[in-house]
Amino acid sequence: MPYWLYITIIVLVAYIAISIALYYLQDYMLFKPEKLPADFQFNYDNQAFKEYNLETRDGAMINGVRFFPKGESKGVVLYLKGNSKSIKGWGKFAVDFTRHGYNVLMVDYRGFGKSTGRRSQKAIKRDLQVIYNKIKELTAEDKIILYGRSLGSGFAAKLASMNHPKMLILDAPYYSLTKVTARYAPFMPLSILLKYPLPTYKWLKYVQCPIHIIHGTNDKLIPFKTSIKLSKVNPKLTKLHSVIGGGHKNLNNFESYHKMIHEILNRVPEKIDLSTTSIHVKHASKKNKTKA
Repeated sequence: MPYWLYITIIVLVAYIAISIALYYLQDYMLFKPEKLPADFQFNYDNQAFKEYNLETRDGAMINGVRFFPKGESKGVVLYLKGNSKSIKGWGKFAVDFTRHGYNVLMVDYRGFGKSTGRRSQKAIKRDLQVIYNKIKELTAEDKIILYGRSLGSGFAAKLASMNHPKMLILDAPYYSLTKVTARYAPFMPLSILLKYPLPTYKWLKYVQCPIHIIHGTNDKLIPFKTSIKLSKVNPKLTKLHSVIGGGHKNLNNFESYHKMIHEILNRVPEKIDLSTTSIHVKHASKKNKTKA
C-alpha cells in the first residue's frame, strides 16, 4: 500500500471517529447542568416565590419557580436561562424584573435542577410551548414578555415566532448554535452532526412583536458582532442595546444594563411623524458638486 494512501486512510478513520464522538458526546459538551434532589427546598432572600411542577406527555417532569412582585402585577416574564447550573442560582436575577412589577417564571430544562426527561431540541421546544400555554391561561398574551439569556435566546426566539407575546428580549444571543460551535471545531461537519442547531436567525424572521437585543461589547464567547448581524434579520421591530465593556456573564454588574431593562420595560413607544424629519434628505455626492 502506498504511503500516501496509508496516511489518508488513517486521517479519514480519525476524522470519522471524532465525528461520531462529537455526535454522541455533544450533550455533555454543550450543557453543564446542576442536578437537584426532588426534595430540595429553594430559598431566595427577600423574594416571594412558588414552586411548580409540570408533567409532560412523555412522562418528564419540568420544574419551575415563579417569583412575585411586591405590588400589582403588570404581567409575566418567562425567563429562559443559559446552559449551566439550575434555577437554584439563576433565581437571583428575577429581582431585575419583579422590581418593575412583573411576575417572573424560570424553568429548568430537562436534566437541569429537578427537571427530568430525555433532552432534545424538539422536546425542549415542546415543553416551553406547553409552559407558555399555561401562562396564557392566567395572563393575557399581550402581558407576556419572553427573555432569553445565551442558550435560552434561541428557544425564546422560537417561542416568540410561534406566539404573540408583548415583546422579546434577547441577552447575549447567538446567530445559531452551529455558528458558535464552528469556532471551536471549524473542520467538522457540524451542520450534520449538531443535534441542537438552534437557528435563532431563522426564527427571528417570523417574530411580530418588538425585539430588544442586549449584548456586551467585550463578549468573548459570543461576539458582539453576532447581535449586530441578528439585528438586521427583522430590523423594523428590532432595537440593539450595547453594554460597553460587558462580557458574556457579567452584564448584570453594569449600571447601563439595568438602565436598559428599566427603559425597555417601562418606556411607552412614541410614534414619530417622519414627514417632519430629514429622513429623505440625501447628501450631495462629489460627482454632483462637480457638475454644479
